[in-house]
Amino acid sequence: MAIERTRAIVLRRTNYGEADRILKLLTPDGQVSVMARAVRREKSKLAGGIELFGVSDITVHSGKGDLGVLTSARLETFFEHILEDYDRLQFGYECINAVTKASDMINEPGWFDMLEQVYQGLNESKVPLQLVQAWFYLRYAEMTGYGLSLERDVAGNKLSAEKSYMYDVSEKGLRPSEQGDITANHIKYLRLIAVKPLMTVAQIGGVENVLPDCWLLARQAAAL
Repeated sequence: MAIERTRAIVLRRTNYGEADRILKLLTPDGQVSVMARAVRREKSKLAGGIELFGVSDITVHSGKGDLGVLTSARLETFFEHILEDYDRLQFGYECINAVTKASDMINEPGWFDMLEQVYQGLNESKVPLQLVQAWFYLRYAEMTGYGLSLERDVAGNKLSAEKSYMYDVSEKGLRPSEQGDITANHIKYLRLIAVKPLMTVAQIGGVENVLPDCWLLARQAAAL
């Protein structure tokens, strides 16, 4: 019987039998499903370590089947402030659902880091919700194979600081347009969002005028 210790984020909890739960977890190595025995009993030592919107340190015993057995769980970080804001909470659930579906089809280690950073941003009220969303959307699009090019337009031409752009839904990219809302300032900020950690981007000030358009563009690219 193999024993594995890893970090995990709870994606889904399903009651099973009288006191057990089947957990779908996201780890740095991908998704894993485990059985948490007697976790719904009052004195369970596992219950406090498998909260939604948390990162846990877990130990799993894997046997012959696909379902491992959770033998220990310690809550490493609990992002409790997400629960205090309805809009942030709802977006947190949206991210969980999107990542659950995508990581089930695309086995990519980056899903864990992405979701953990989203939790960090949602937990800090000073971080604009639109920034957290834009950061998530850009990475989600990239990891699902529909990344937004911030270097070239849909015709393959290098983006120009002298032009404005609009998002072309059919081509999934930027198209030059005199009526476009996306300018050089938007593109500079989007490039930072696309490559920097969320909490690093959150320290950049003076973006109030460009953030709403960047948010909309990132959302269109993610197609969620």
